[in-house]
Amino acid sequence: MLGVVAAVGLLATGCAKQTFPQDALHPQGPYADKIDRLWRIVFVPAAIMFFLVMFLVLFVSFRYRARSDEDAPVQTHGNIKLELTWTIIPFILLLVIGVLTVKTVFDINKIPKGNVLPVTVTGHQWWWEYRYPTLGITTANELHIPTGKKVNVTLTSADVIHSFWPTELAGKVDAIPGRMNHLTLEAVKPGTYDGQCAEYCGLSHANMRLRVVAHSPSDFAAWAANQQKPAAIPTGTSDEAVGAGLFKSKGCSGCHTINGYSAGQVGPNLTHLETRKVFAGAIFPLDEQHLTRWLRNPPAEKPMMPQNGIGMPNLKLSDQEIASLISFLQTLH
Repeated sequence: MLGVVAAVGLLATGCAKQTFPQDALHPQGPYADKIDRLWRIVFVPAAIMFFLVMFLVLFVSFRYRARSDEDAPVQTHGNIKLELTWTIIPFILLLVIGVLTVKTVFDINKIPKGNVLPVTVTGHQWWWEYRYPTLGITTANELHIPTGKKVNVTLTSADVIHSFWPTELAGKVDAIPGRMNHLTLEAVKPGTYDGQCAEYCGLSHANMRLRVVAHSPSDFAAWAANQQKPAAIPTGTSDEAVGAGLFKSKGCSGCHTINGYSAGQVGPNLTHLETRKVFAGAIFPLDEQHLTRWLRNPPAEKPMMPQNGIGMPNLKLSDQEIASLISFLQTLH
């Protein structure tokens, strides 16, 4: 009974669409659709077989149960027709499933050629880095793609094994240090599609989410053109300019790149931070309230190990310093 209650509770956690909008059962792209089709082909006969077997087990257990006033039944030693039937039918089912599975695996793993968008995705503890080699763009947390165009994703990792899973657009593929794996995804309509690191990768594995933002081709071109611009760094005595100075004096520039201003390689690229909707591994909305809490004490907001060089440490900033830094970050459009 406890097992049933636990299973129901676990299933119920997947129903919170607004809080956890990761959905693998409603594909929004052709590659996810191939996986979904195979899953349904396998699931339907498997479910029918499961309930049939359970029914027969219960029926036989009840109908032919031992009774105290009955003699032992006649013992039989095999039935060729029955044994052939329950061997051949499962064999045919498994053969069909095997053929369809192999075909699907080859289809989704074929590296596309021609008019494709190459993107290199690197897993870090605990955030995703996205590089567009043909566009000269580096960003983090949000992968922006055009609709109707195949995206050839090359996956690797900077530290431990991660697994990249944009649930509505493709299957999951591991990101492994020193290796290059490939994944193809495509979105058919504009929208925001959330995903998750699907390989346990340490303390904040559950907080390593991802987001794919699909644009119309014209909107994607506009986004890319903006990302290719250097950051406009404020000068003078304004609060924004003070924040820009603090960004360097407090050591932020040692970890973060802002094109044309700093070249840190440890943390996410912040050049156009304000064009994103989420930060910190795509778990927090990018607004002043969450930025304030984050800058005040990052490890309190997201479990990290800054003492081991993993994640952002508490810089012990004053309220005024936090306000100035946020003013500067909000200029990074």
